[in-house]
Amino acid sequence: MEAISVLIVDDSALMRSLIGKIVDSAPNLQIADKAMNGRFALQKIAKAKPDIIVLDIEMPEMNGIEFLKERKKIGLDIPVIILSSIAKEGAKVTMECLELGASDFVTKPSGSESADLHTVAAQLVEMLQGYGGQYQLKKIAGTARRIPEELLKSYESRLIDPETGHYQRKTGIESLHPGSPDLFHQDTAAARAVQTGKPAAAKPVPVRKPGPIEIIAIGISTGGPNALREVFAKIDPNLKQPIVVVQHMPAGFTEEFANSLNRICPLEVKEAQEGDLVKPGRILIAPGDKHLEVEKRPLASIAHITDAPPQNGHRPSADVLFGSIAREYQNRALGIIMTGMGRDGAAKLAELYAEGSRTLGQDEKSSIVYGMPRVAWELGGVMEQVSLSDMAEAINKYAREFAH
Repeated sequence: MEAISVLIVDDSALMRSLIGKIVDSAPNLQIADKAMNGRFALQKIAKAKPDIIVLDIEMPEMNGIEFLKERKKIGLDIPVIILSSIAKEGAKVTMECLELGASDFVTKPSGSESADLHTVAAQLVEMLQGYGGQYQLKKIAGTARRIPEELLKSYESRLIDPETGHYQRKTGIESLHPGSPDLFHQDTAAARAVQTGKPAAAKPVPVRKPGPIEIIAIGISTGGPNALREVFAKIDPNLKQPIVVVQHMPAGFTEEFANSLNRICPLEVKEAQEGDLVKPGRILIAPGDKHLEVEKRPLASIAHITDAPPQNGHRPSADVLFGSIAREYQNRALGIIMTGMGRDGAAKLAELYAEGSRTLGQDEKSSIVYGMPRVAWELGGVMEQVSLSDMAEAINKYAREFAH
């Protein structure tokens, strides 16, 4: 496939330059164009034909929220990654952007010398390659929406210089600074290897037969915000089992994320706190930068929140959650691993399966990044692969048929 083209939309020249350098330094990515606000972005889409858009929220003339509303109104389905501030108010607005159709978000790097710059770069590239690659496949298959003709006329015409009659392609764009540091230098061989595929390993032999399902645990990463919105909107309101979730997400965002899910889910969704009851009718989301574990007690199960070191580079870690479920519930759980880069959750999901619990994995076609579920499948820890569109029904079915 061709390189994934990225439209960068931010009113800060520094941020446009930083994001541009990240795109330029990454494999299979290229800059389609840049714009200083949402209005200019809409003007450029017809000519730039991006596969994905990186969008700031706070901008003059047309901010990120207004852009997403206009995008929805004119029927564009080009995926959008939000550049979010770390402040609490930024978290709330970021979740509003997801509700308006944005695909995912990354927190803004604070500058070229920022300690978190390489981390943000890696996350952003992963998202651009995942969502942008999926959109390219949609274009090849003919299922991507065509840019409406009225968009070509109404927005592109505003870029014509009335004096010269020429298209002002460079409006609002600055060139990248020569000699800028290479912001994305990490080896992506591991990421590419994840896509090569291997046959599934022989499944572990469970030490006991599956028992009734008493709890459901989900591990998910890139692609997770919208995937969980789709699944939880269709979850059975009479589900008898509690659900616990690790979604890789920075600190400060998971509370608002849980609140946004709570608005569309028939069950209660909340950010987990130390000592929370793990009970039917409730979904607990692991807090950002904290591990979530479950302890099963004679009268009730409770949530534990810890600051233990990251596992597989993540805190919260799906492996930590699945490990506690395997230890406390053995064969009486349903473990689910979904879209995401890397291998977090794969080893402990296999351990959960070996204990006798039932397990599901999201399939390759519907995953934004088929990393975590692929490794879990290769380790033999996945009983059944399920598409995202069928995941809610699969959960409902297993929970209903094997209720305790």
